Amino acid sequence: MNVVDELGAGLGGLVDTSPAALEEARADRSGHAAPGRPLAIVHAGTVEHVQQVMRIATRTRTPVVVRGAGTGLAGAANAGEGEIVLSTARMTAVREISADDLIAVVEPGILNADLNDLLSGHGLWWAPDPASRAISTVGGNIATGAGGLLCAKYGVVRDAVLGVDLVLSDGRLLHLGHRSVKGVTGLDLTSLVIGSEGTLGVIVGATLKLRRLPEGSPCTITATFAGVRDAAAASAAVTASGAQPAIMELMDAASLAAVASLLHLPAPAAGAAQLTIQTDGPASATEADAIAAVLRAHGGDVQLSHDREEGERLLGIRRSMHPAMAALGTTLIEDVSVPRSAMPAMFDEIARIERDYGLSIPTVAHAGDGNLHPNFIFEGEIVPDPVWAAADELFRAAIALGGTLTGEHGIGTLKSRWLAAELGDDQWELQRQITRVFDPLGILNPGKVFHPHA
Repeated sequence: MNVVDELGAGLGGLVDTSPAALEEARADRSGHAAPGRPLAIVHAGTVEHVQQVMRIATRTRTPVVVRGAGTGLAGAANAGEGEIVLSTARMTAVREISADDLIAVVEPGILNADLNDLLSGHGLWWAPDPASRAISTVGGNIATGAGGLLCAKYGVVRDAVLGVDLVLSDGRLLHLGHRSVKGVTGLDLTSLVIGSEGTLGVIVGATLKLRRLPEGSPCTITATFAGVRDAAAASAAVTASGAQPAIMELMDAASLAAVASLLHLPAPAAGAAQLTIQTDGPASATEADAIAAVLRAHGGDVQLSHDREEGERLLGIRRSMHPAMAALGTTLIEDVSVPRSAMPAMFDEIARIERDYGLSIPTVAHAGDGNLHPNFIFEGEIVPDPVWAAADELFRAAIALGGTLTGEHGIGTLKSRWLAAELGDDQWELQRQITRVFDPLGILNPGKVFHPHA
C-alpha cells in the first residue's frame, strides 16, 4: 500500500487527489510555484486528523507541507513532487472567548477578518492587521510571523499570541505557552514557533491576546509630497515627535499611480508620494492635529478627516496595492525592513537600483515601523535573472542599513539563499539544528527557509 492509499484508508473523503487541487497547491501569491505536483491534499478537520497524517508521514518518510489559505508571499506553503499537503483551512472553530481575561482560543483556519468580526460583538479585537486580513488565516499569520498596517502601535503577531498547540512530525501534541499575561517557565517555545514557517510542527490551535476596541472615532490624514524621499523623511519626523499613530502608510509615485488607475481615481501629480495616517483612541483628534502640523512643517499638502467611512475609503486605496500591481504584470512582492530613521536612505537605494537595472520598482511601506514592500514587475511566470540581481542588491542594502531581509512575509523558498548573509554561518547552522530537534527526519516543509544553498 503506497502513502496515498494509506491516507485514503485512514482519512477517506478528506483526501483530495484531483489534478486541479494539486495544481493549485503548487503556488501561493508570491508568483512562485513548486516543481511537480504533490501526492495528495488532506483537508484536516480535527487535531486527530493532523496527528494521523503526521504519523503516516513519519512512518513512510514522506514530506509534508502545511497550508492554510495559500496567501503567502514567500513560497513557504508551496508543495511539489512527492509531498503531502496538510491543509488546516477547515479548522475554523473559535473554542473560547474570554472578555475577562482578554483571550481567545481558536483553530488555525479561521480568517483574520472573520475572527475580528466575531470579536467585535464582545467589544474586543485581535490587533494584527495584515493587508490580506480578509483572506489570510490566523494559523498562516502565526506561521509567517505576519505584520500589517497597525504594527507600529499595536505590534506584530508575535506580540499577540500567548500560546500555540503544535503537532510534531511524529504526531505528538504539545501545548506551548500559557493563558496568563505573564509566564516565563522554561524556554519560550511559543515565540520559537511563531514565524517558523511550518518547519517545526503543525499549528492546530492558538491562545490569542486580545484588546478592547478603541474608544472614540479614528481620524485619518493624507499628506502628499513632491517625492518619496520627502514623504519618508516626514514619516520619520512623525515618529521622532513622539506621536504614535495606529497606521502610517507610504505610497511612492509609481504605486500611487497604479492604484489610481485601478480604482479610476484622478491621476496624482507626477512624482508625488503620499502618506496615509490614522490615529485612534480617546485622544485621536488631538494626536491627528499634532501629526498634521509635523507633516506641514515637512512640506506636506495635508488633508484631515474625522469621518470613519471616509477614513476606510482612504485606507482602501492603500489596501488595493496588490491588485494594482497584479494588473501591471507578474509581481515579485518583496519585504525588507530598516530602522525608521533609515527609510529615506532605503528609498535612495531603491532609486539607485532602478537606475542601475532600468527597472521601475513601485514601493509601499508601513512607514510607522520601517517595513518596505518594493514590487518587481515582469512578464511571464519565471523571475528574470536581472530582477533577481536587483533584488539581491535590495536585500543587501537593507541589511547594510541595519535592517532585515523580511519584516513579515517570511523566508520560505524565495529568500533562503540570502538567509545566511543576515544571520551569519554559525547562527544559520544553529537554527537549522533546532529544526532537527523538532523534526529529526526533516519531513516538515523541506527545502524551505534553511535550504543548503544558503
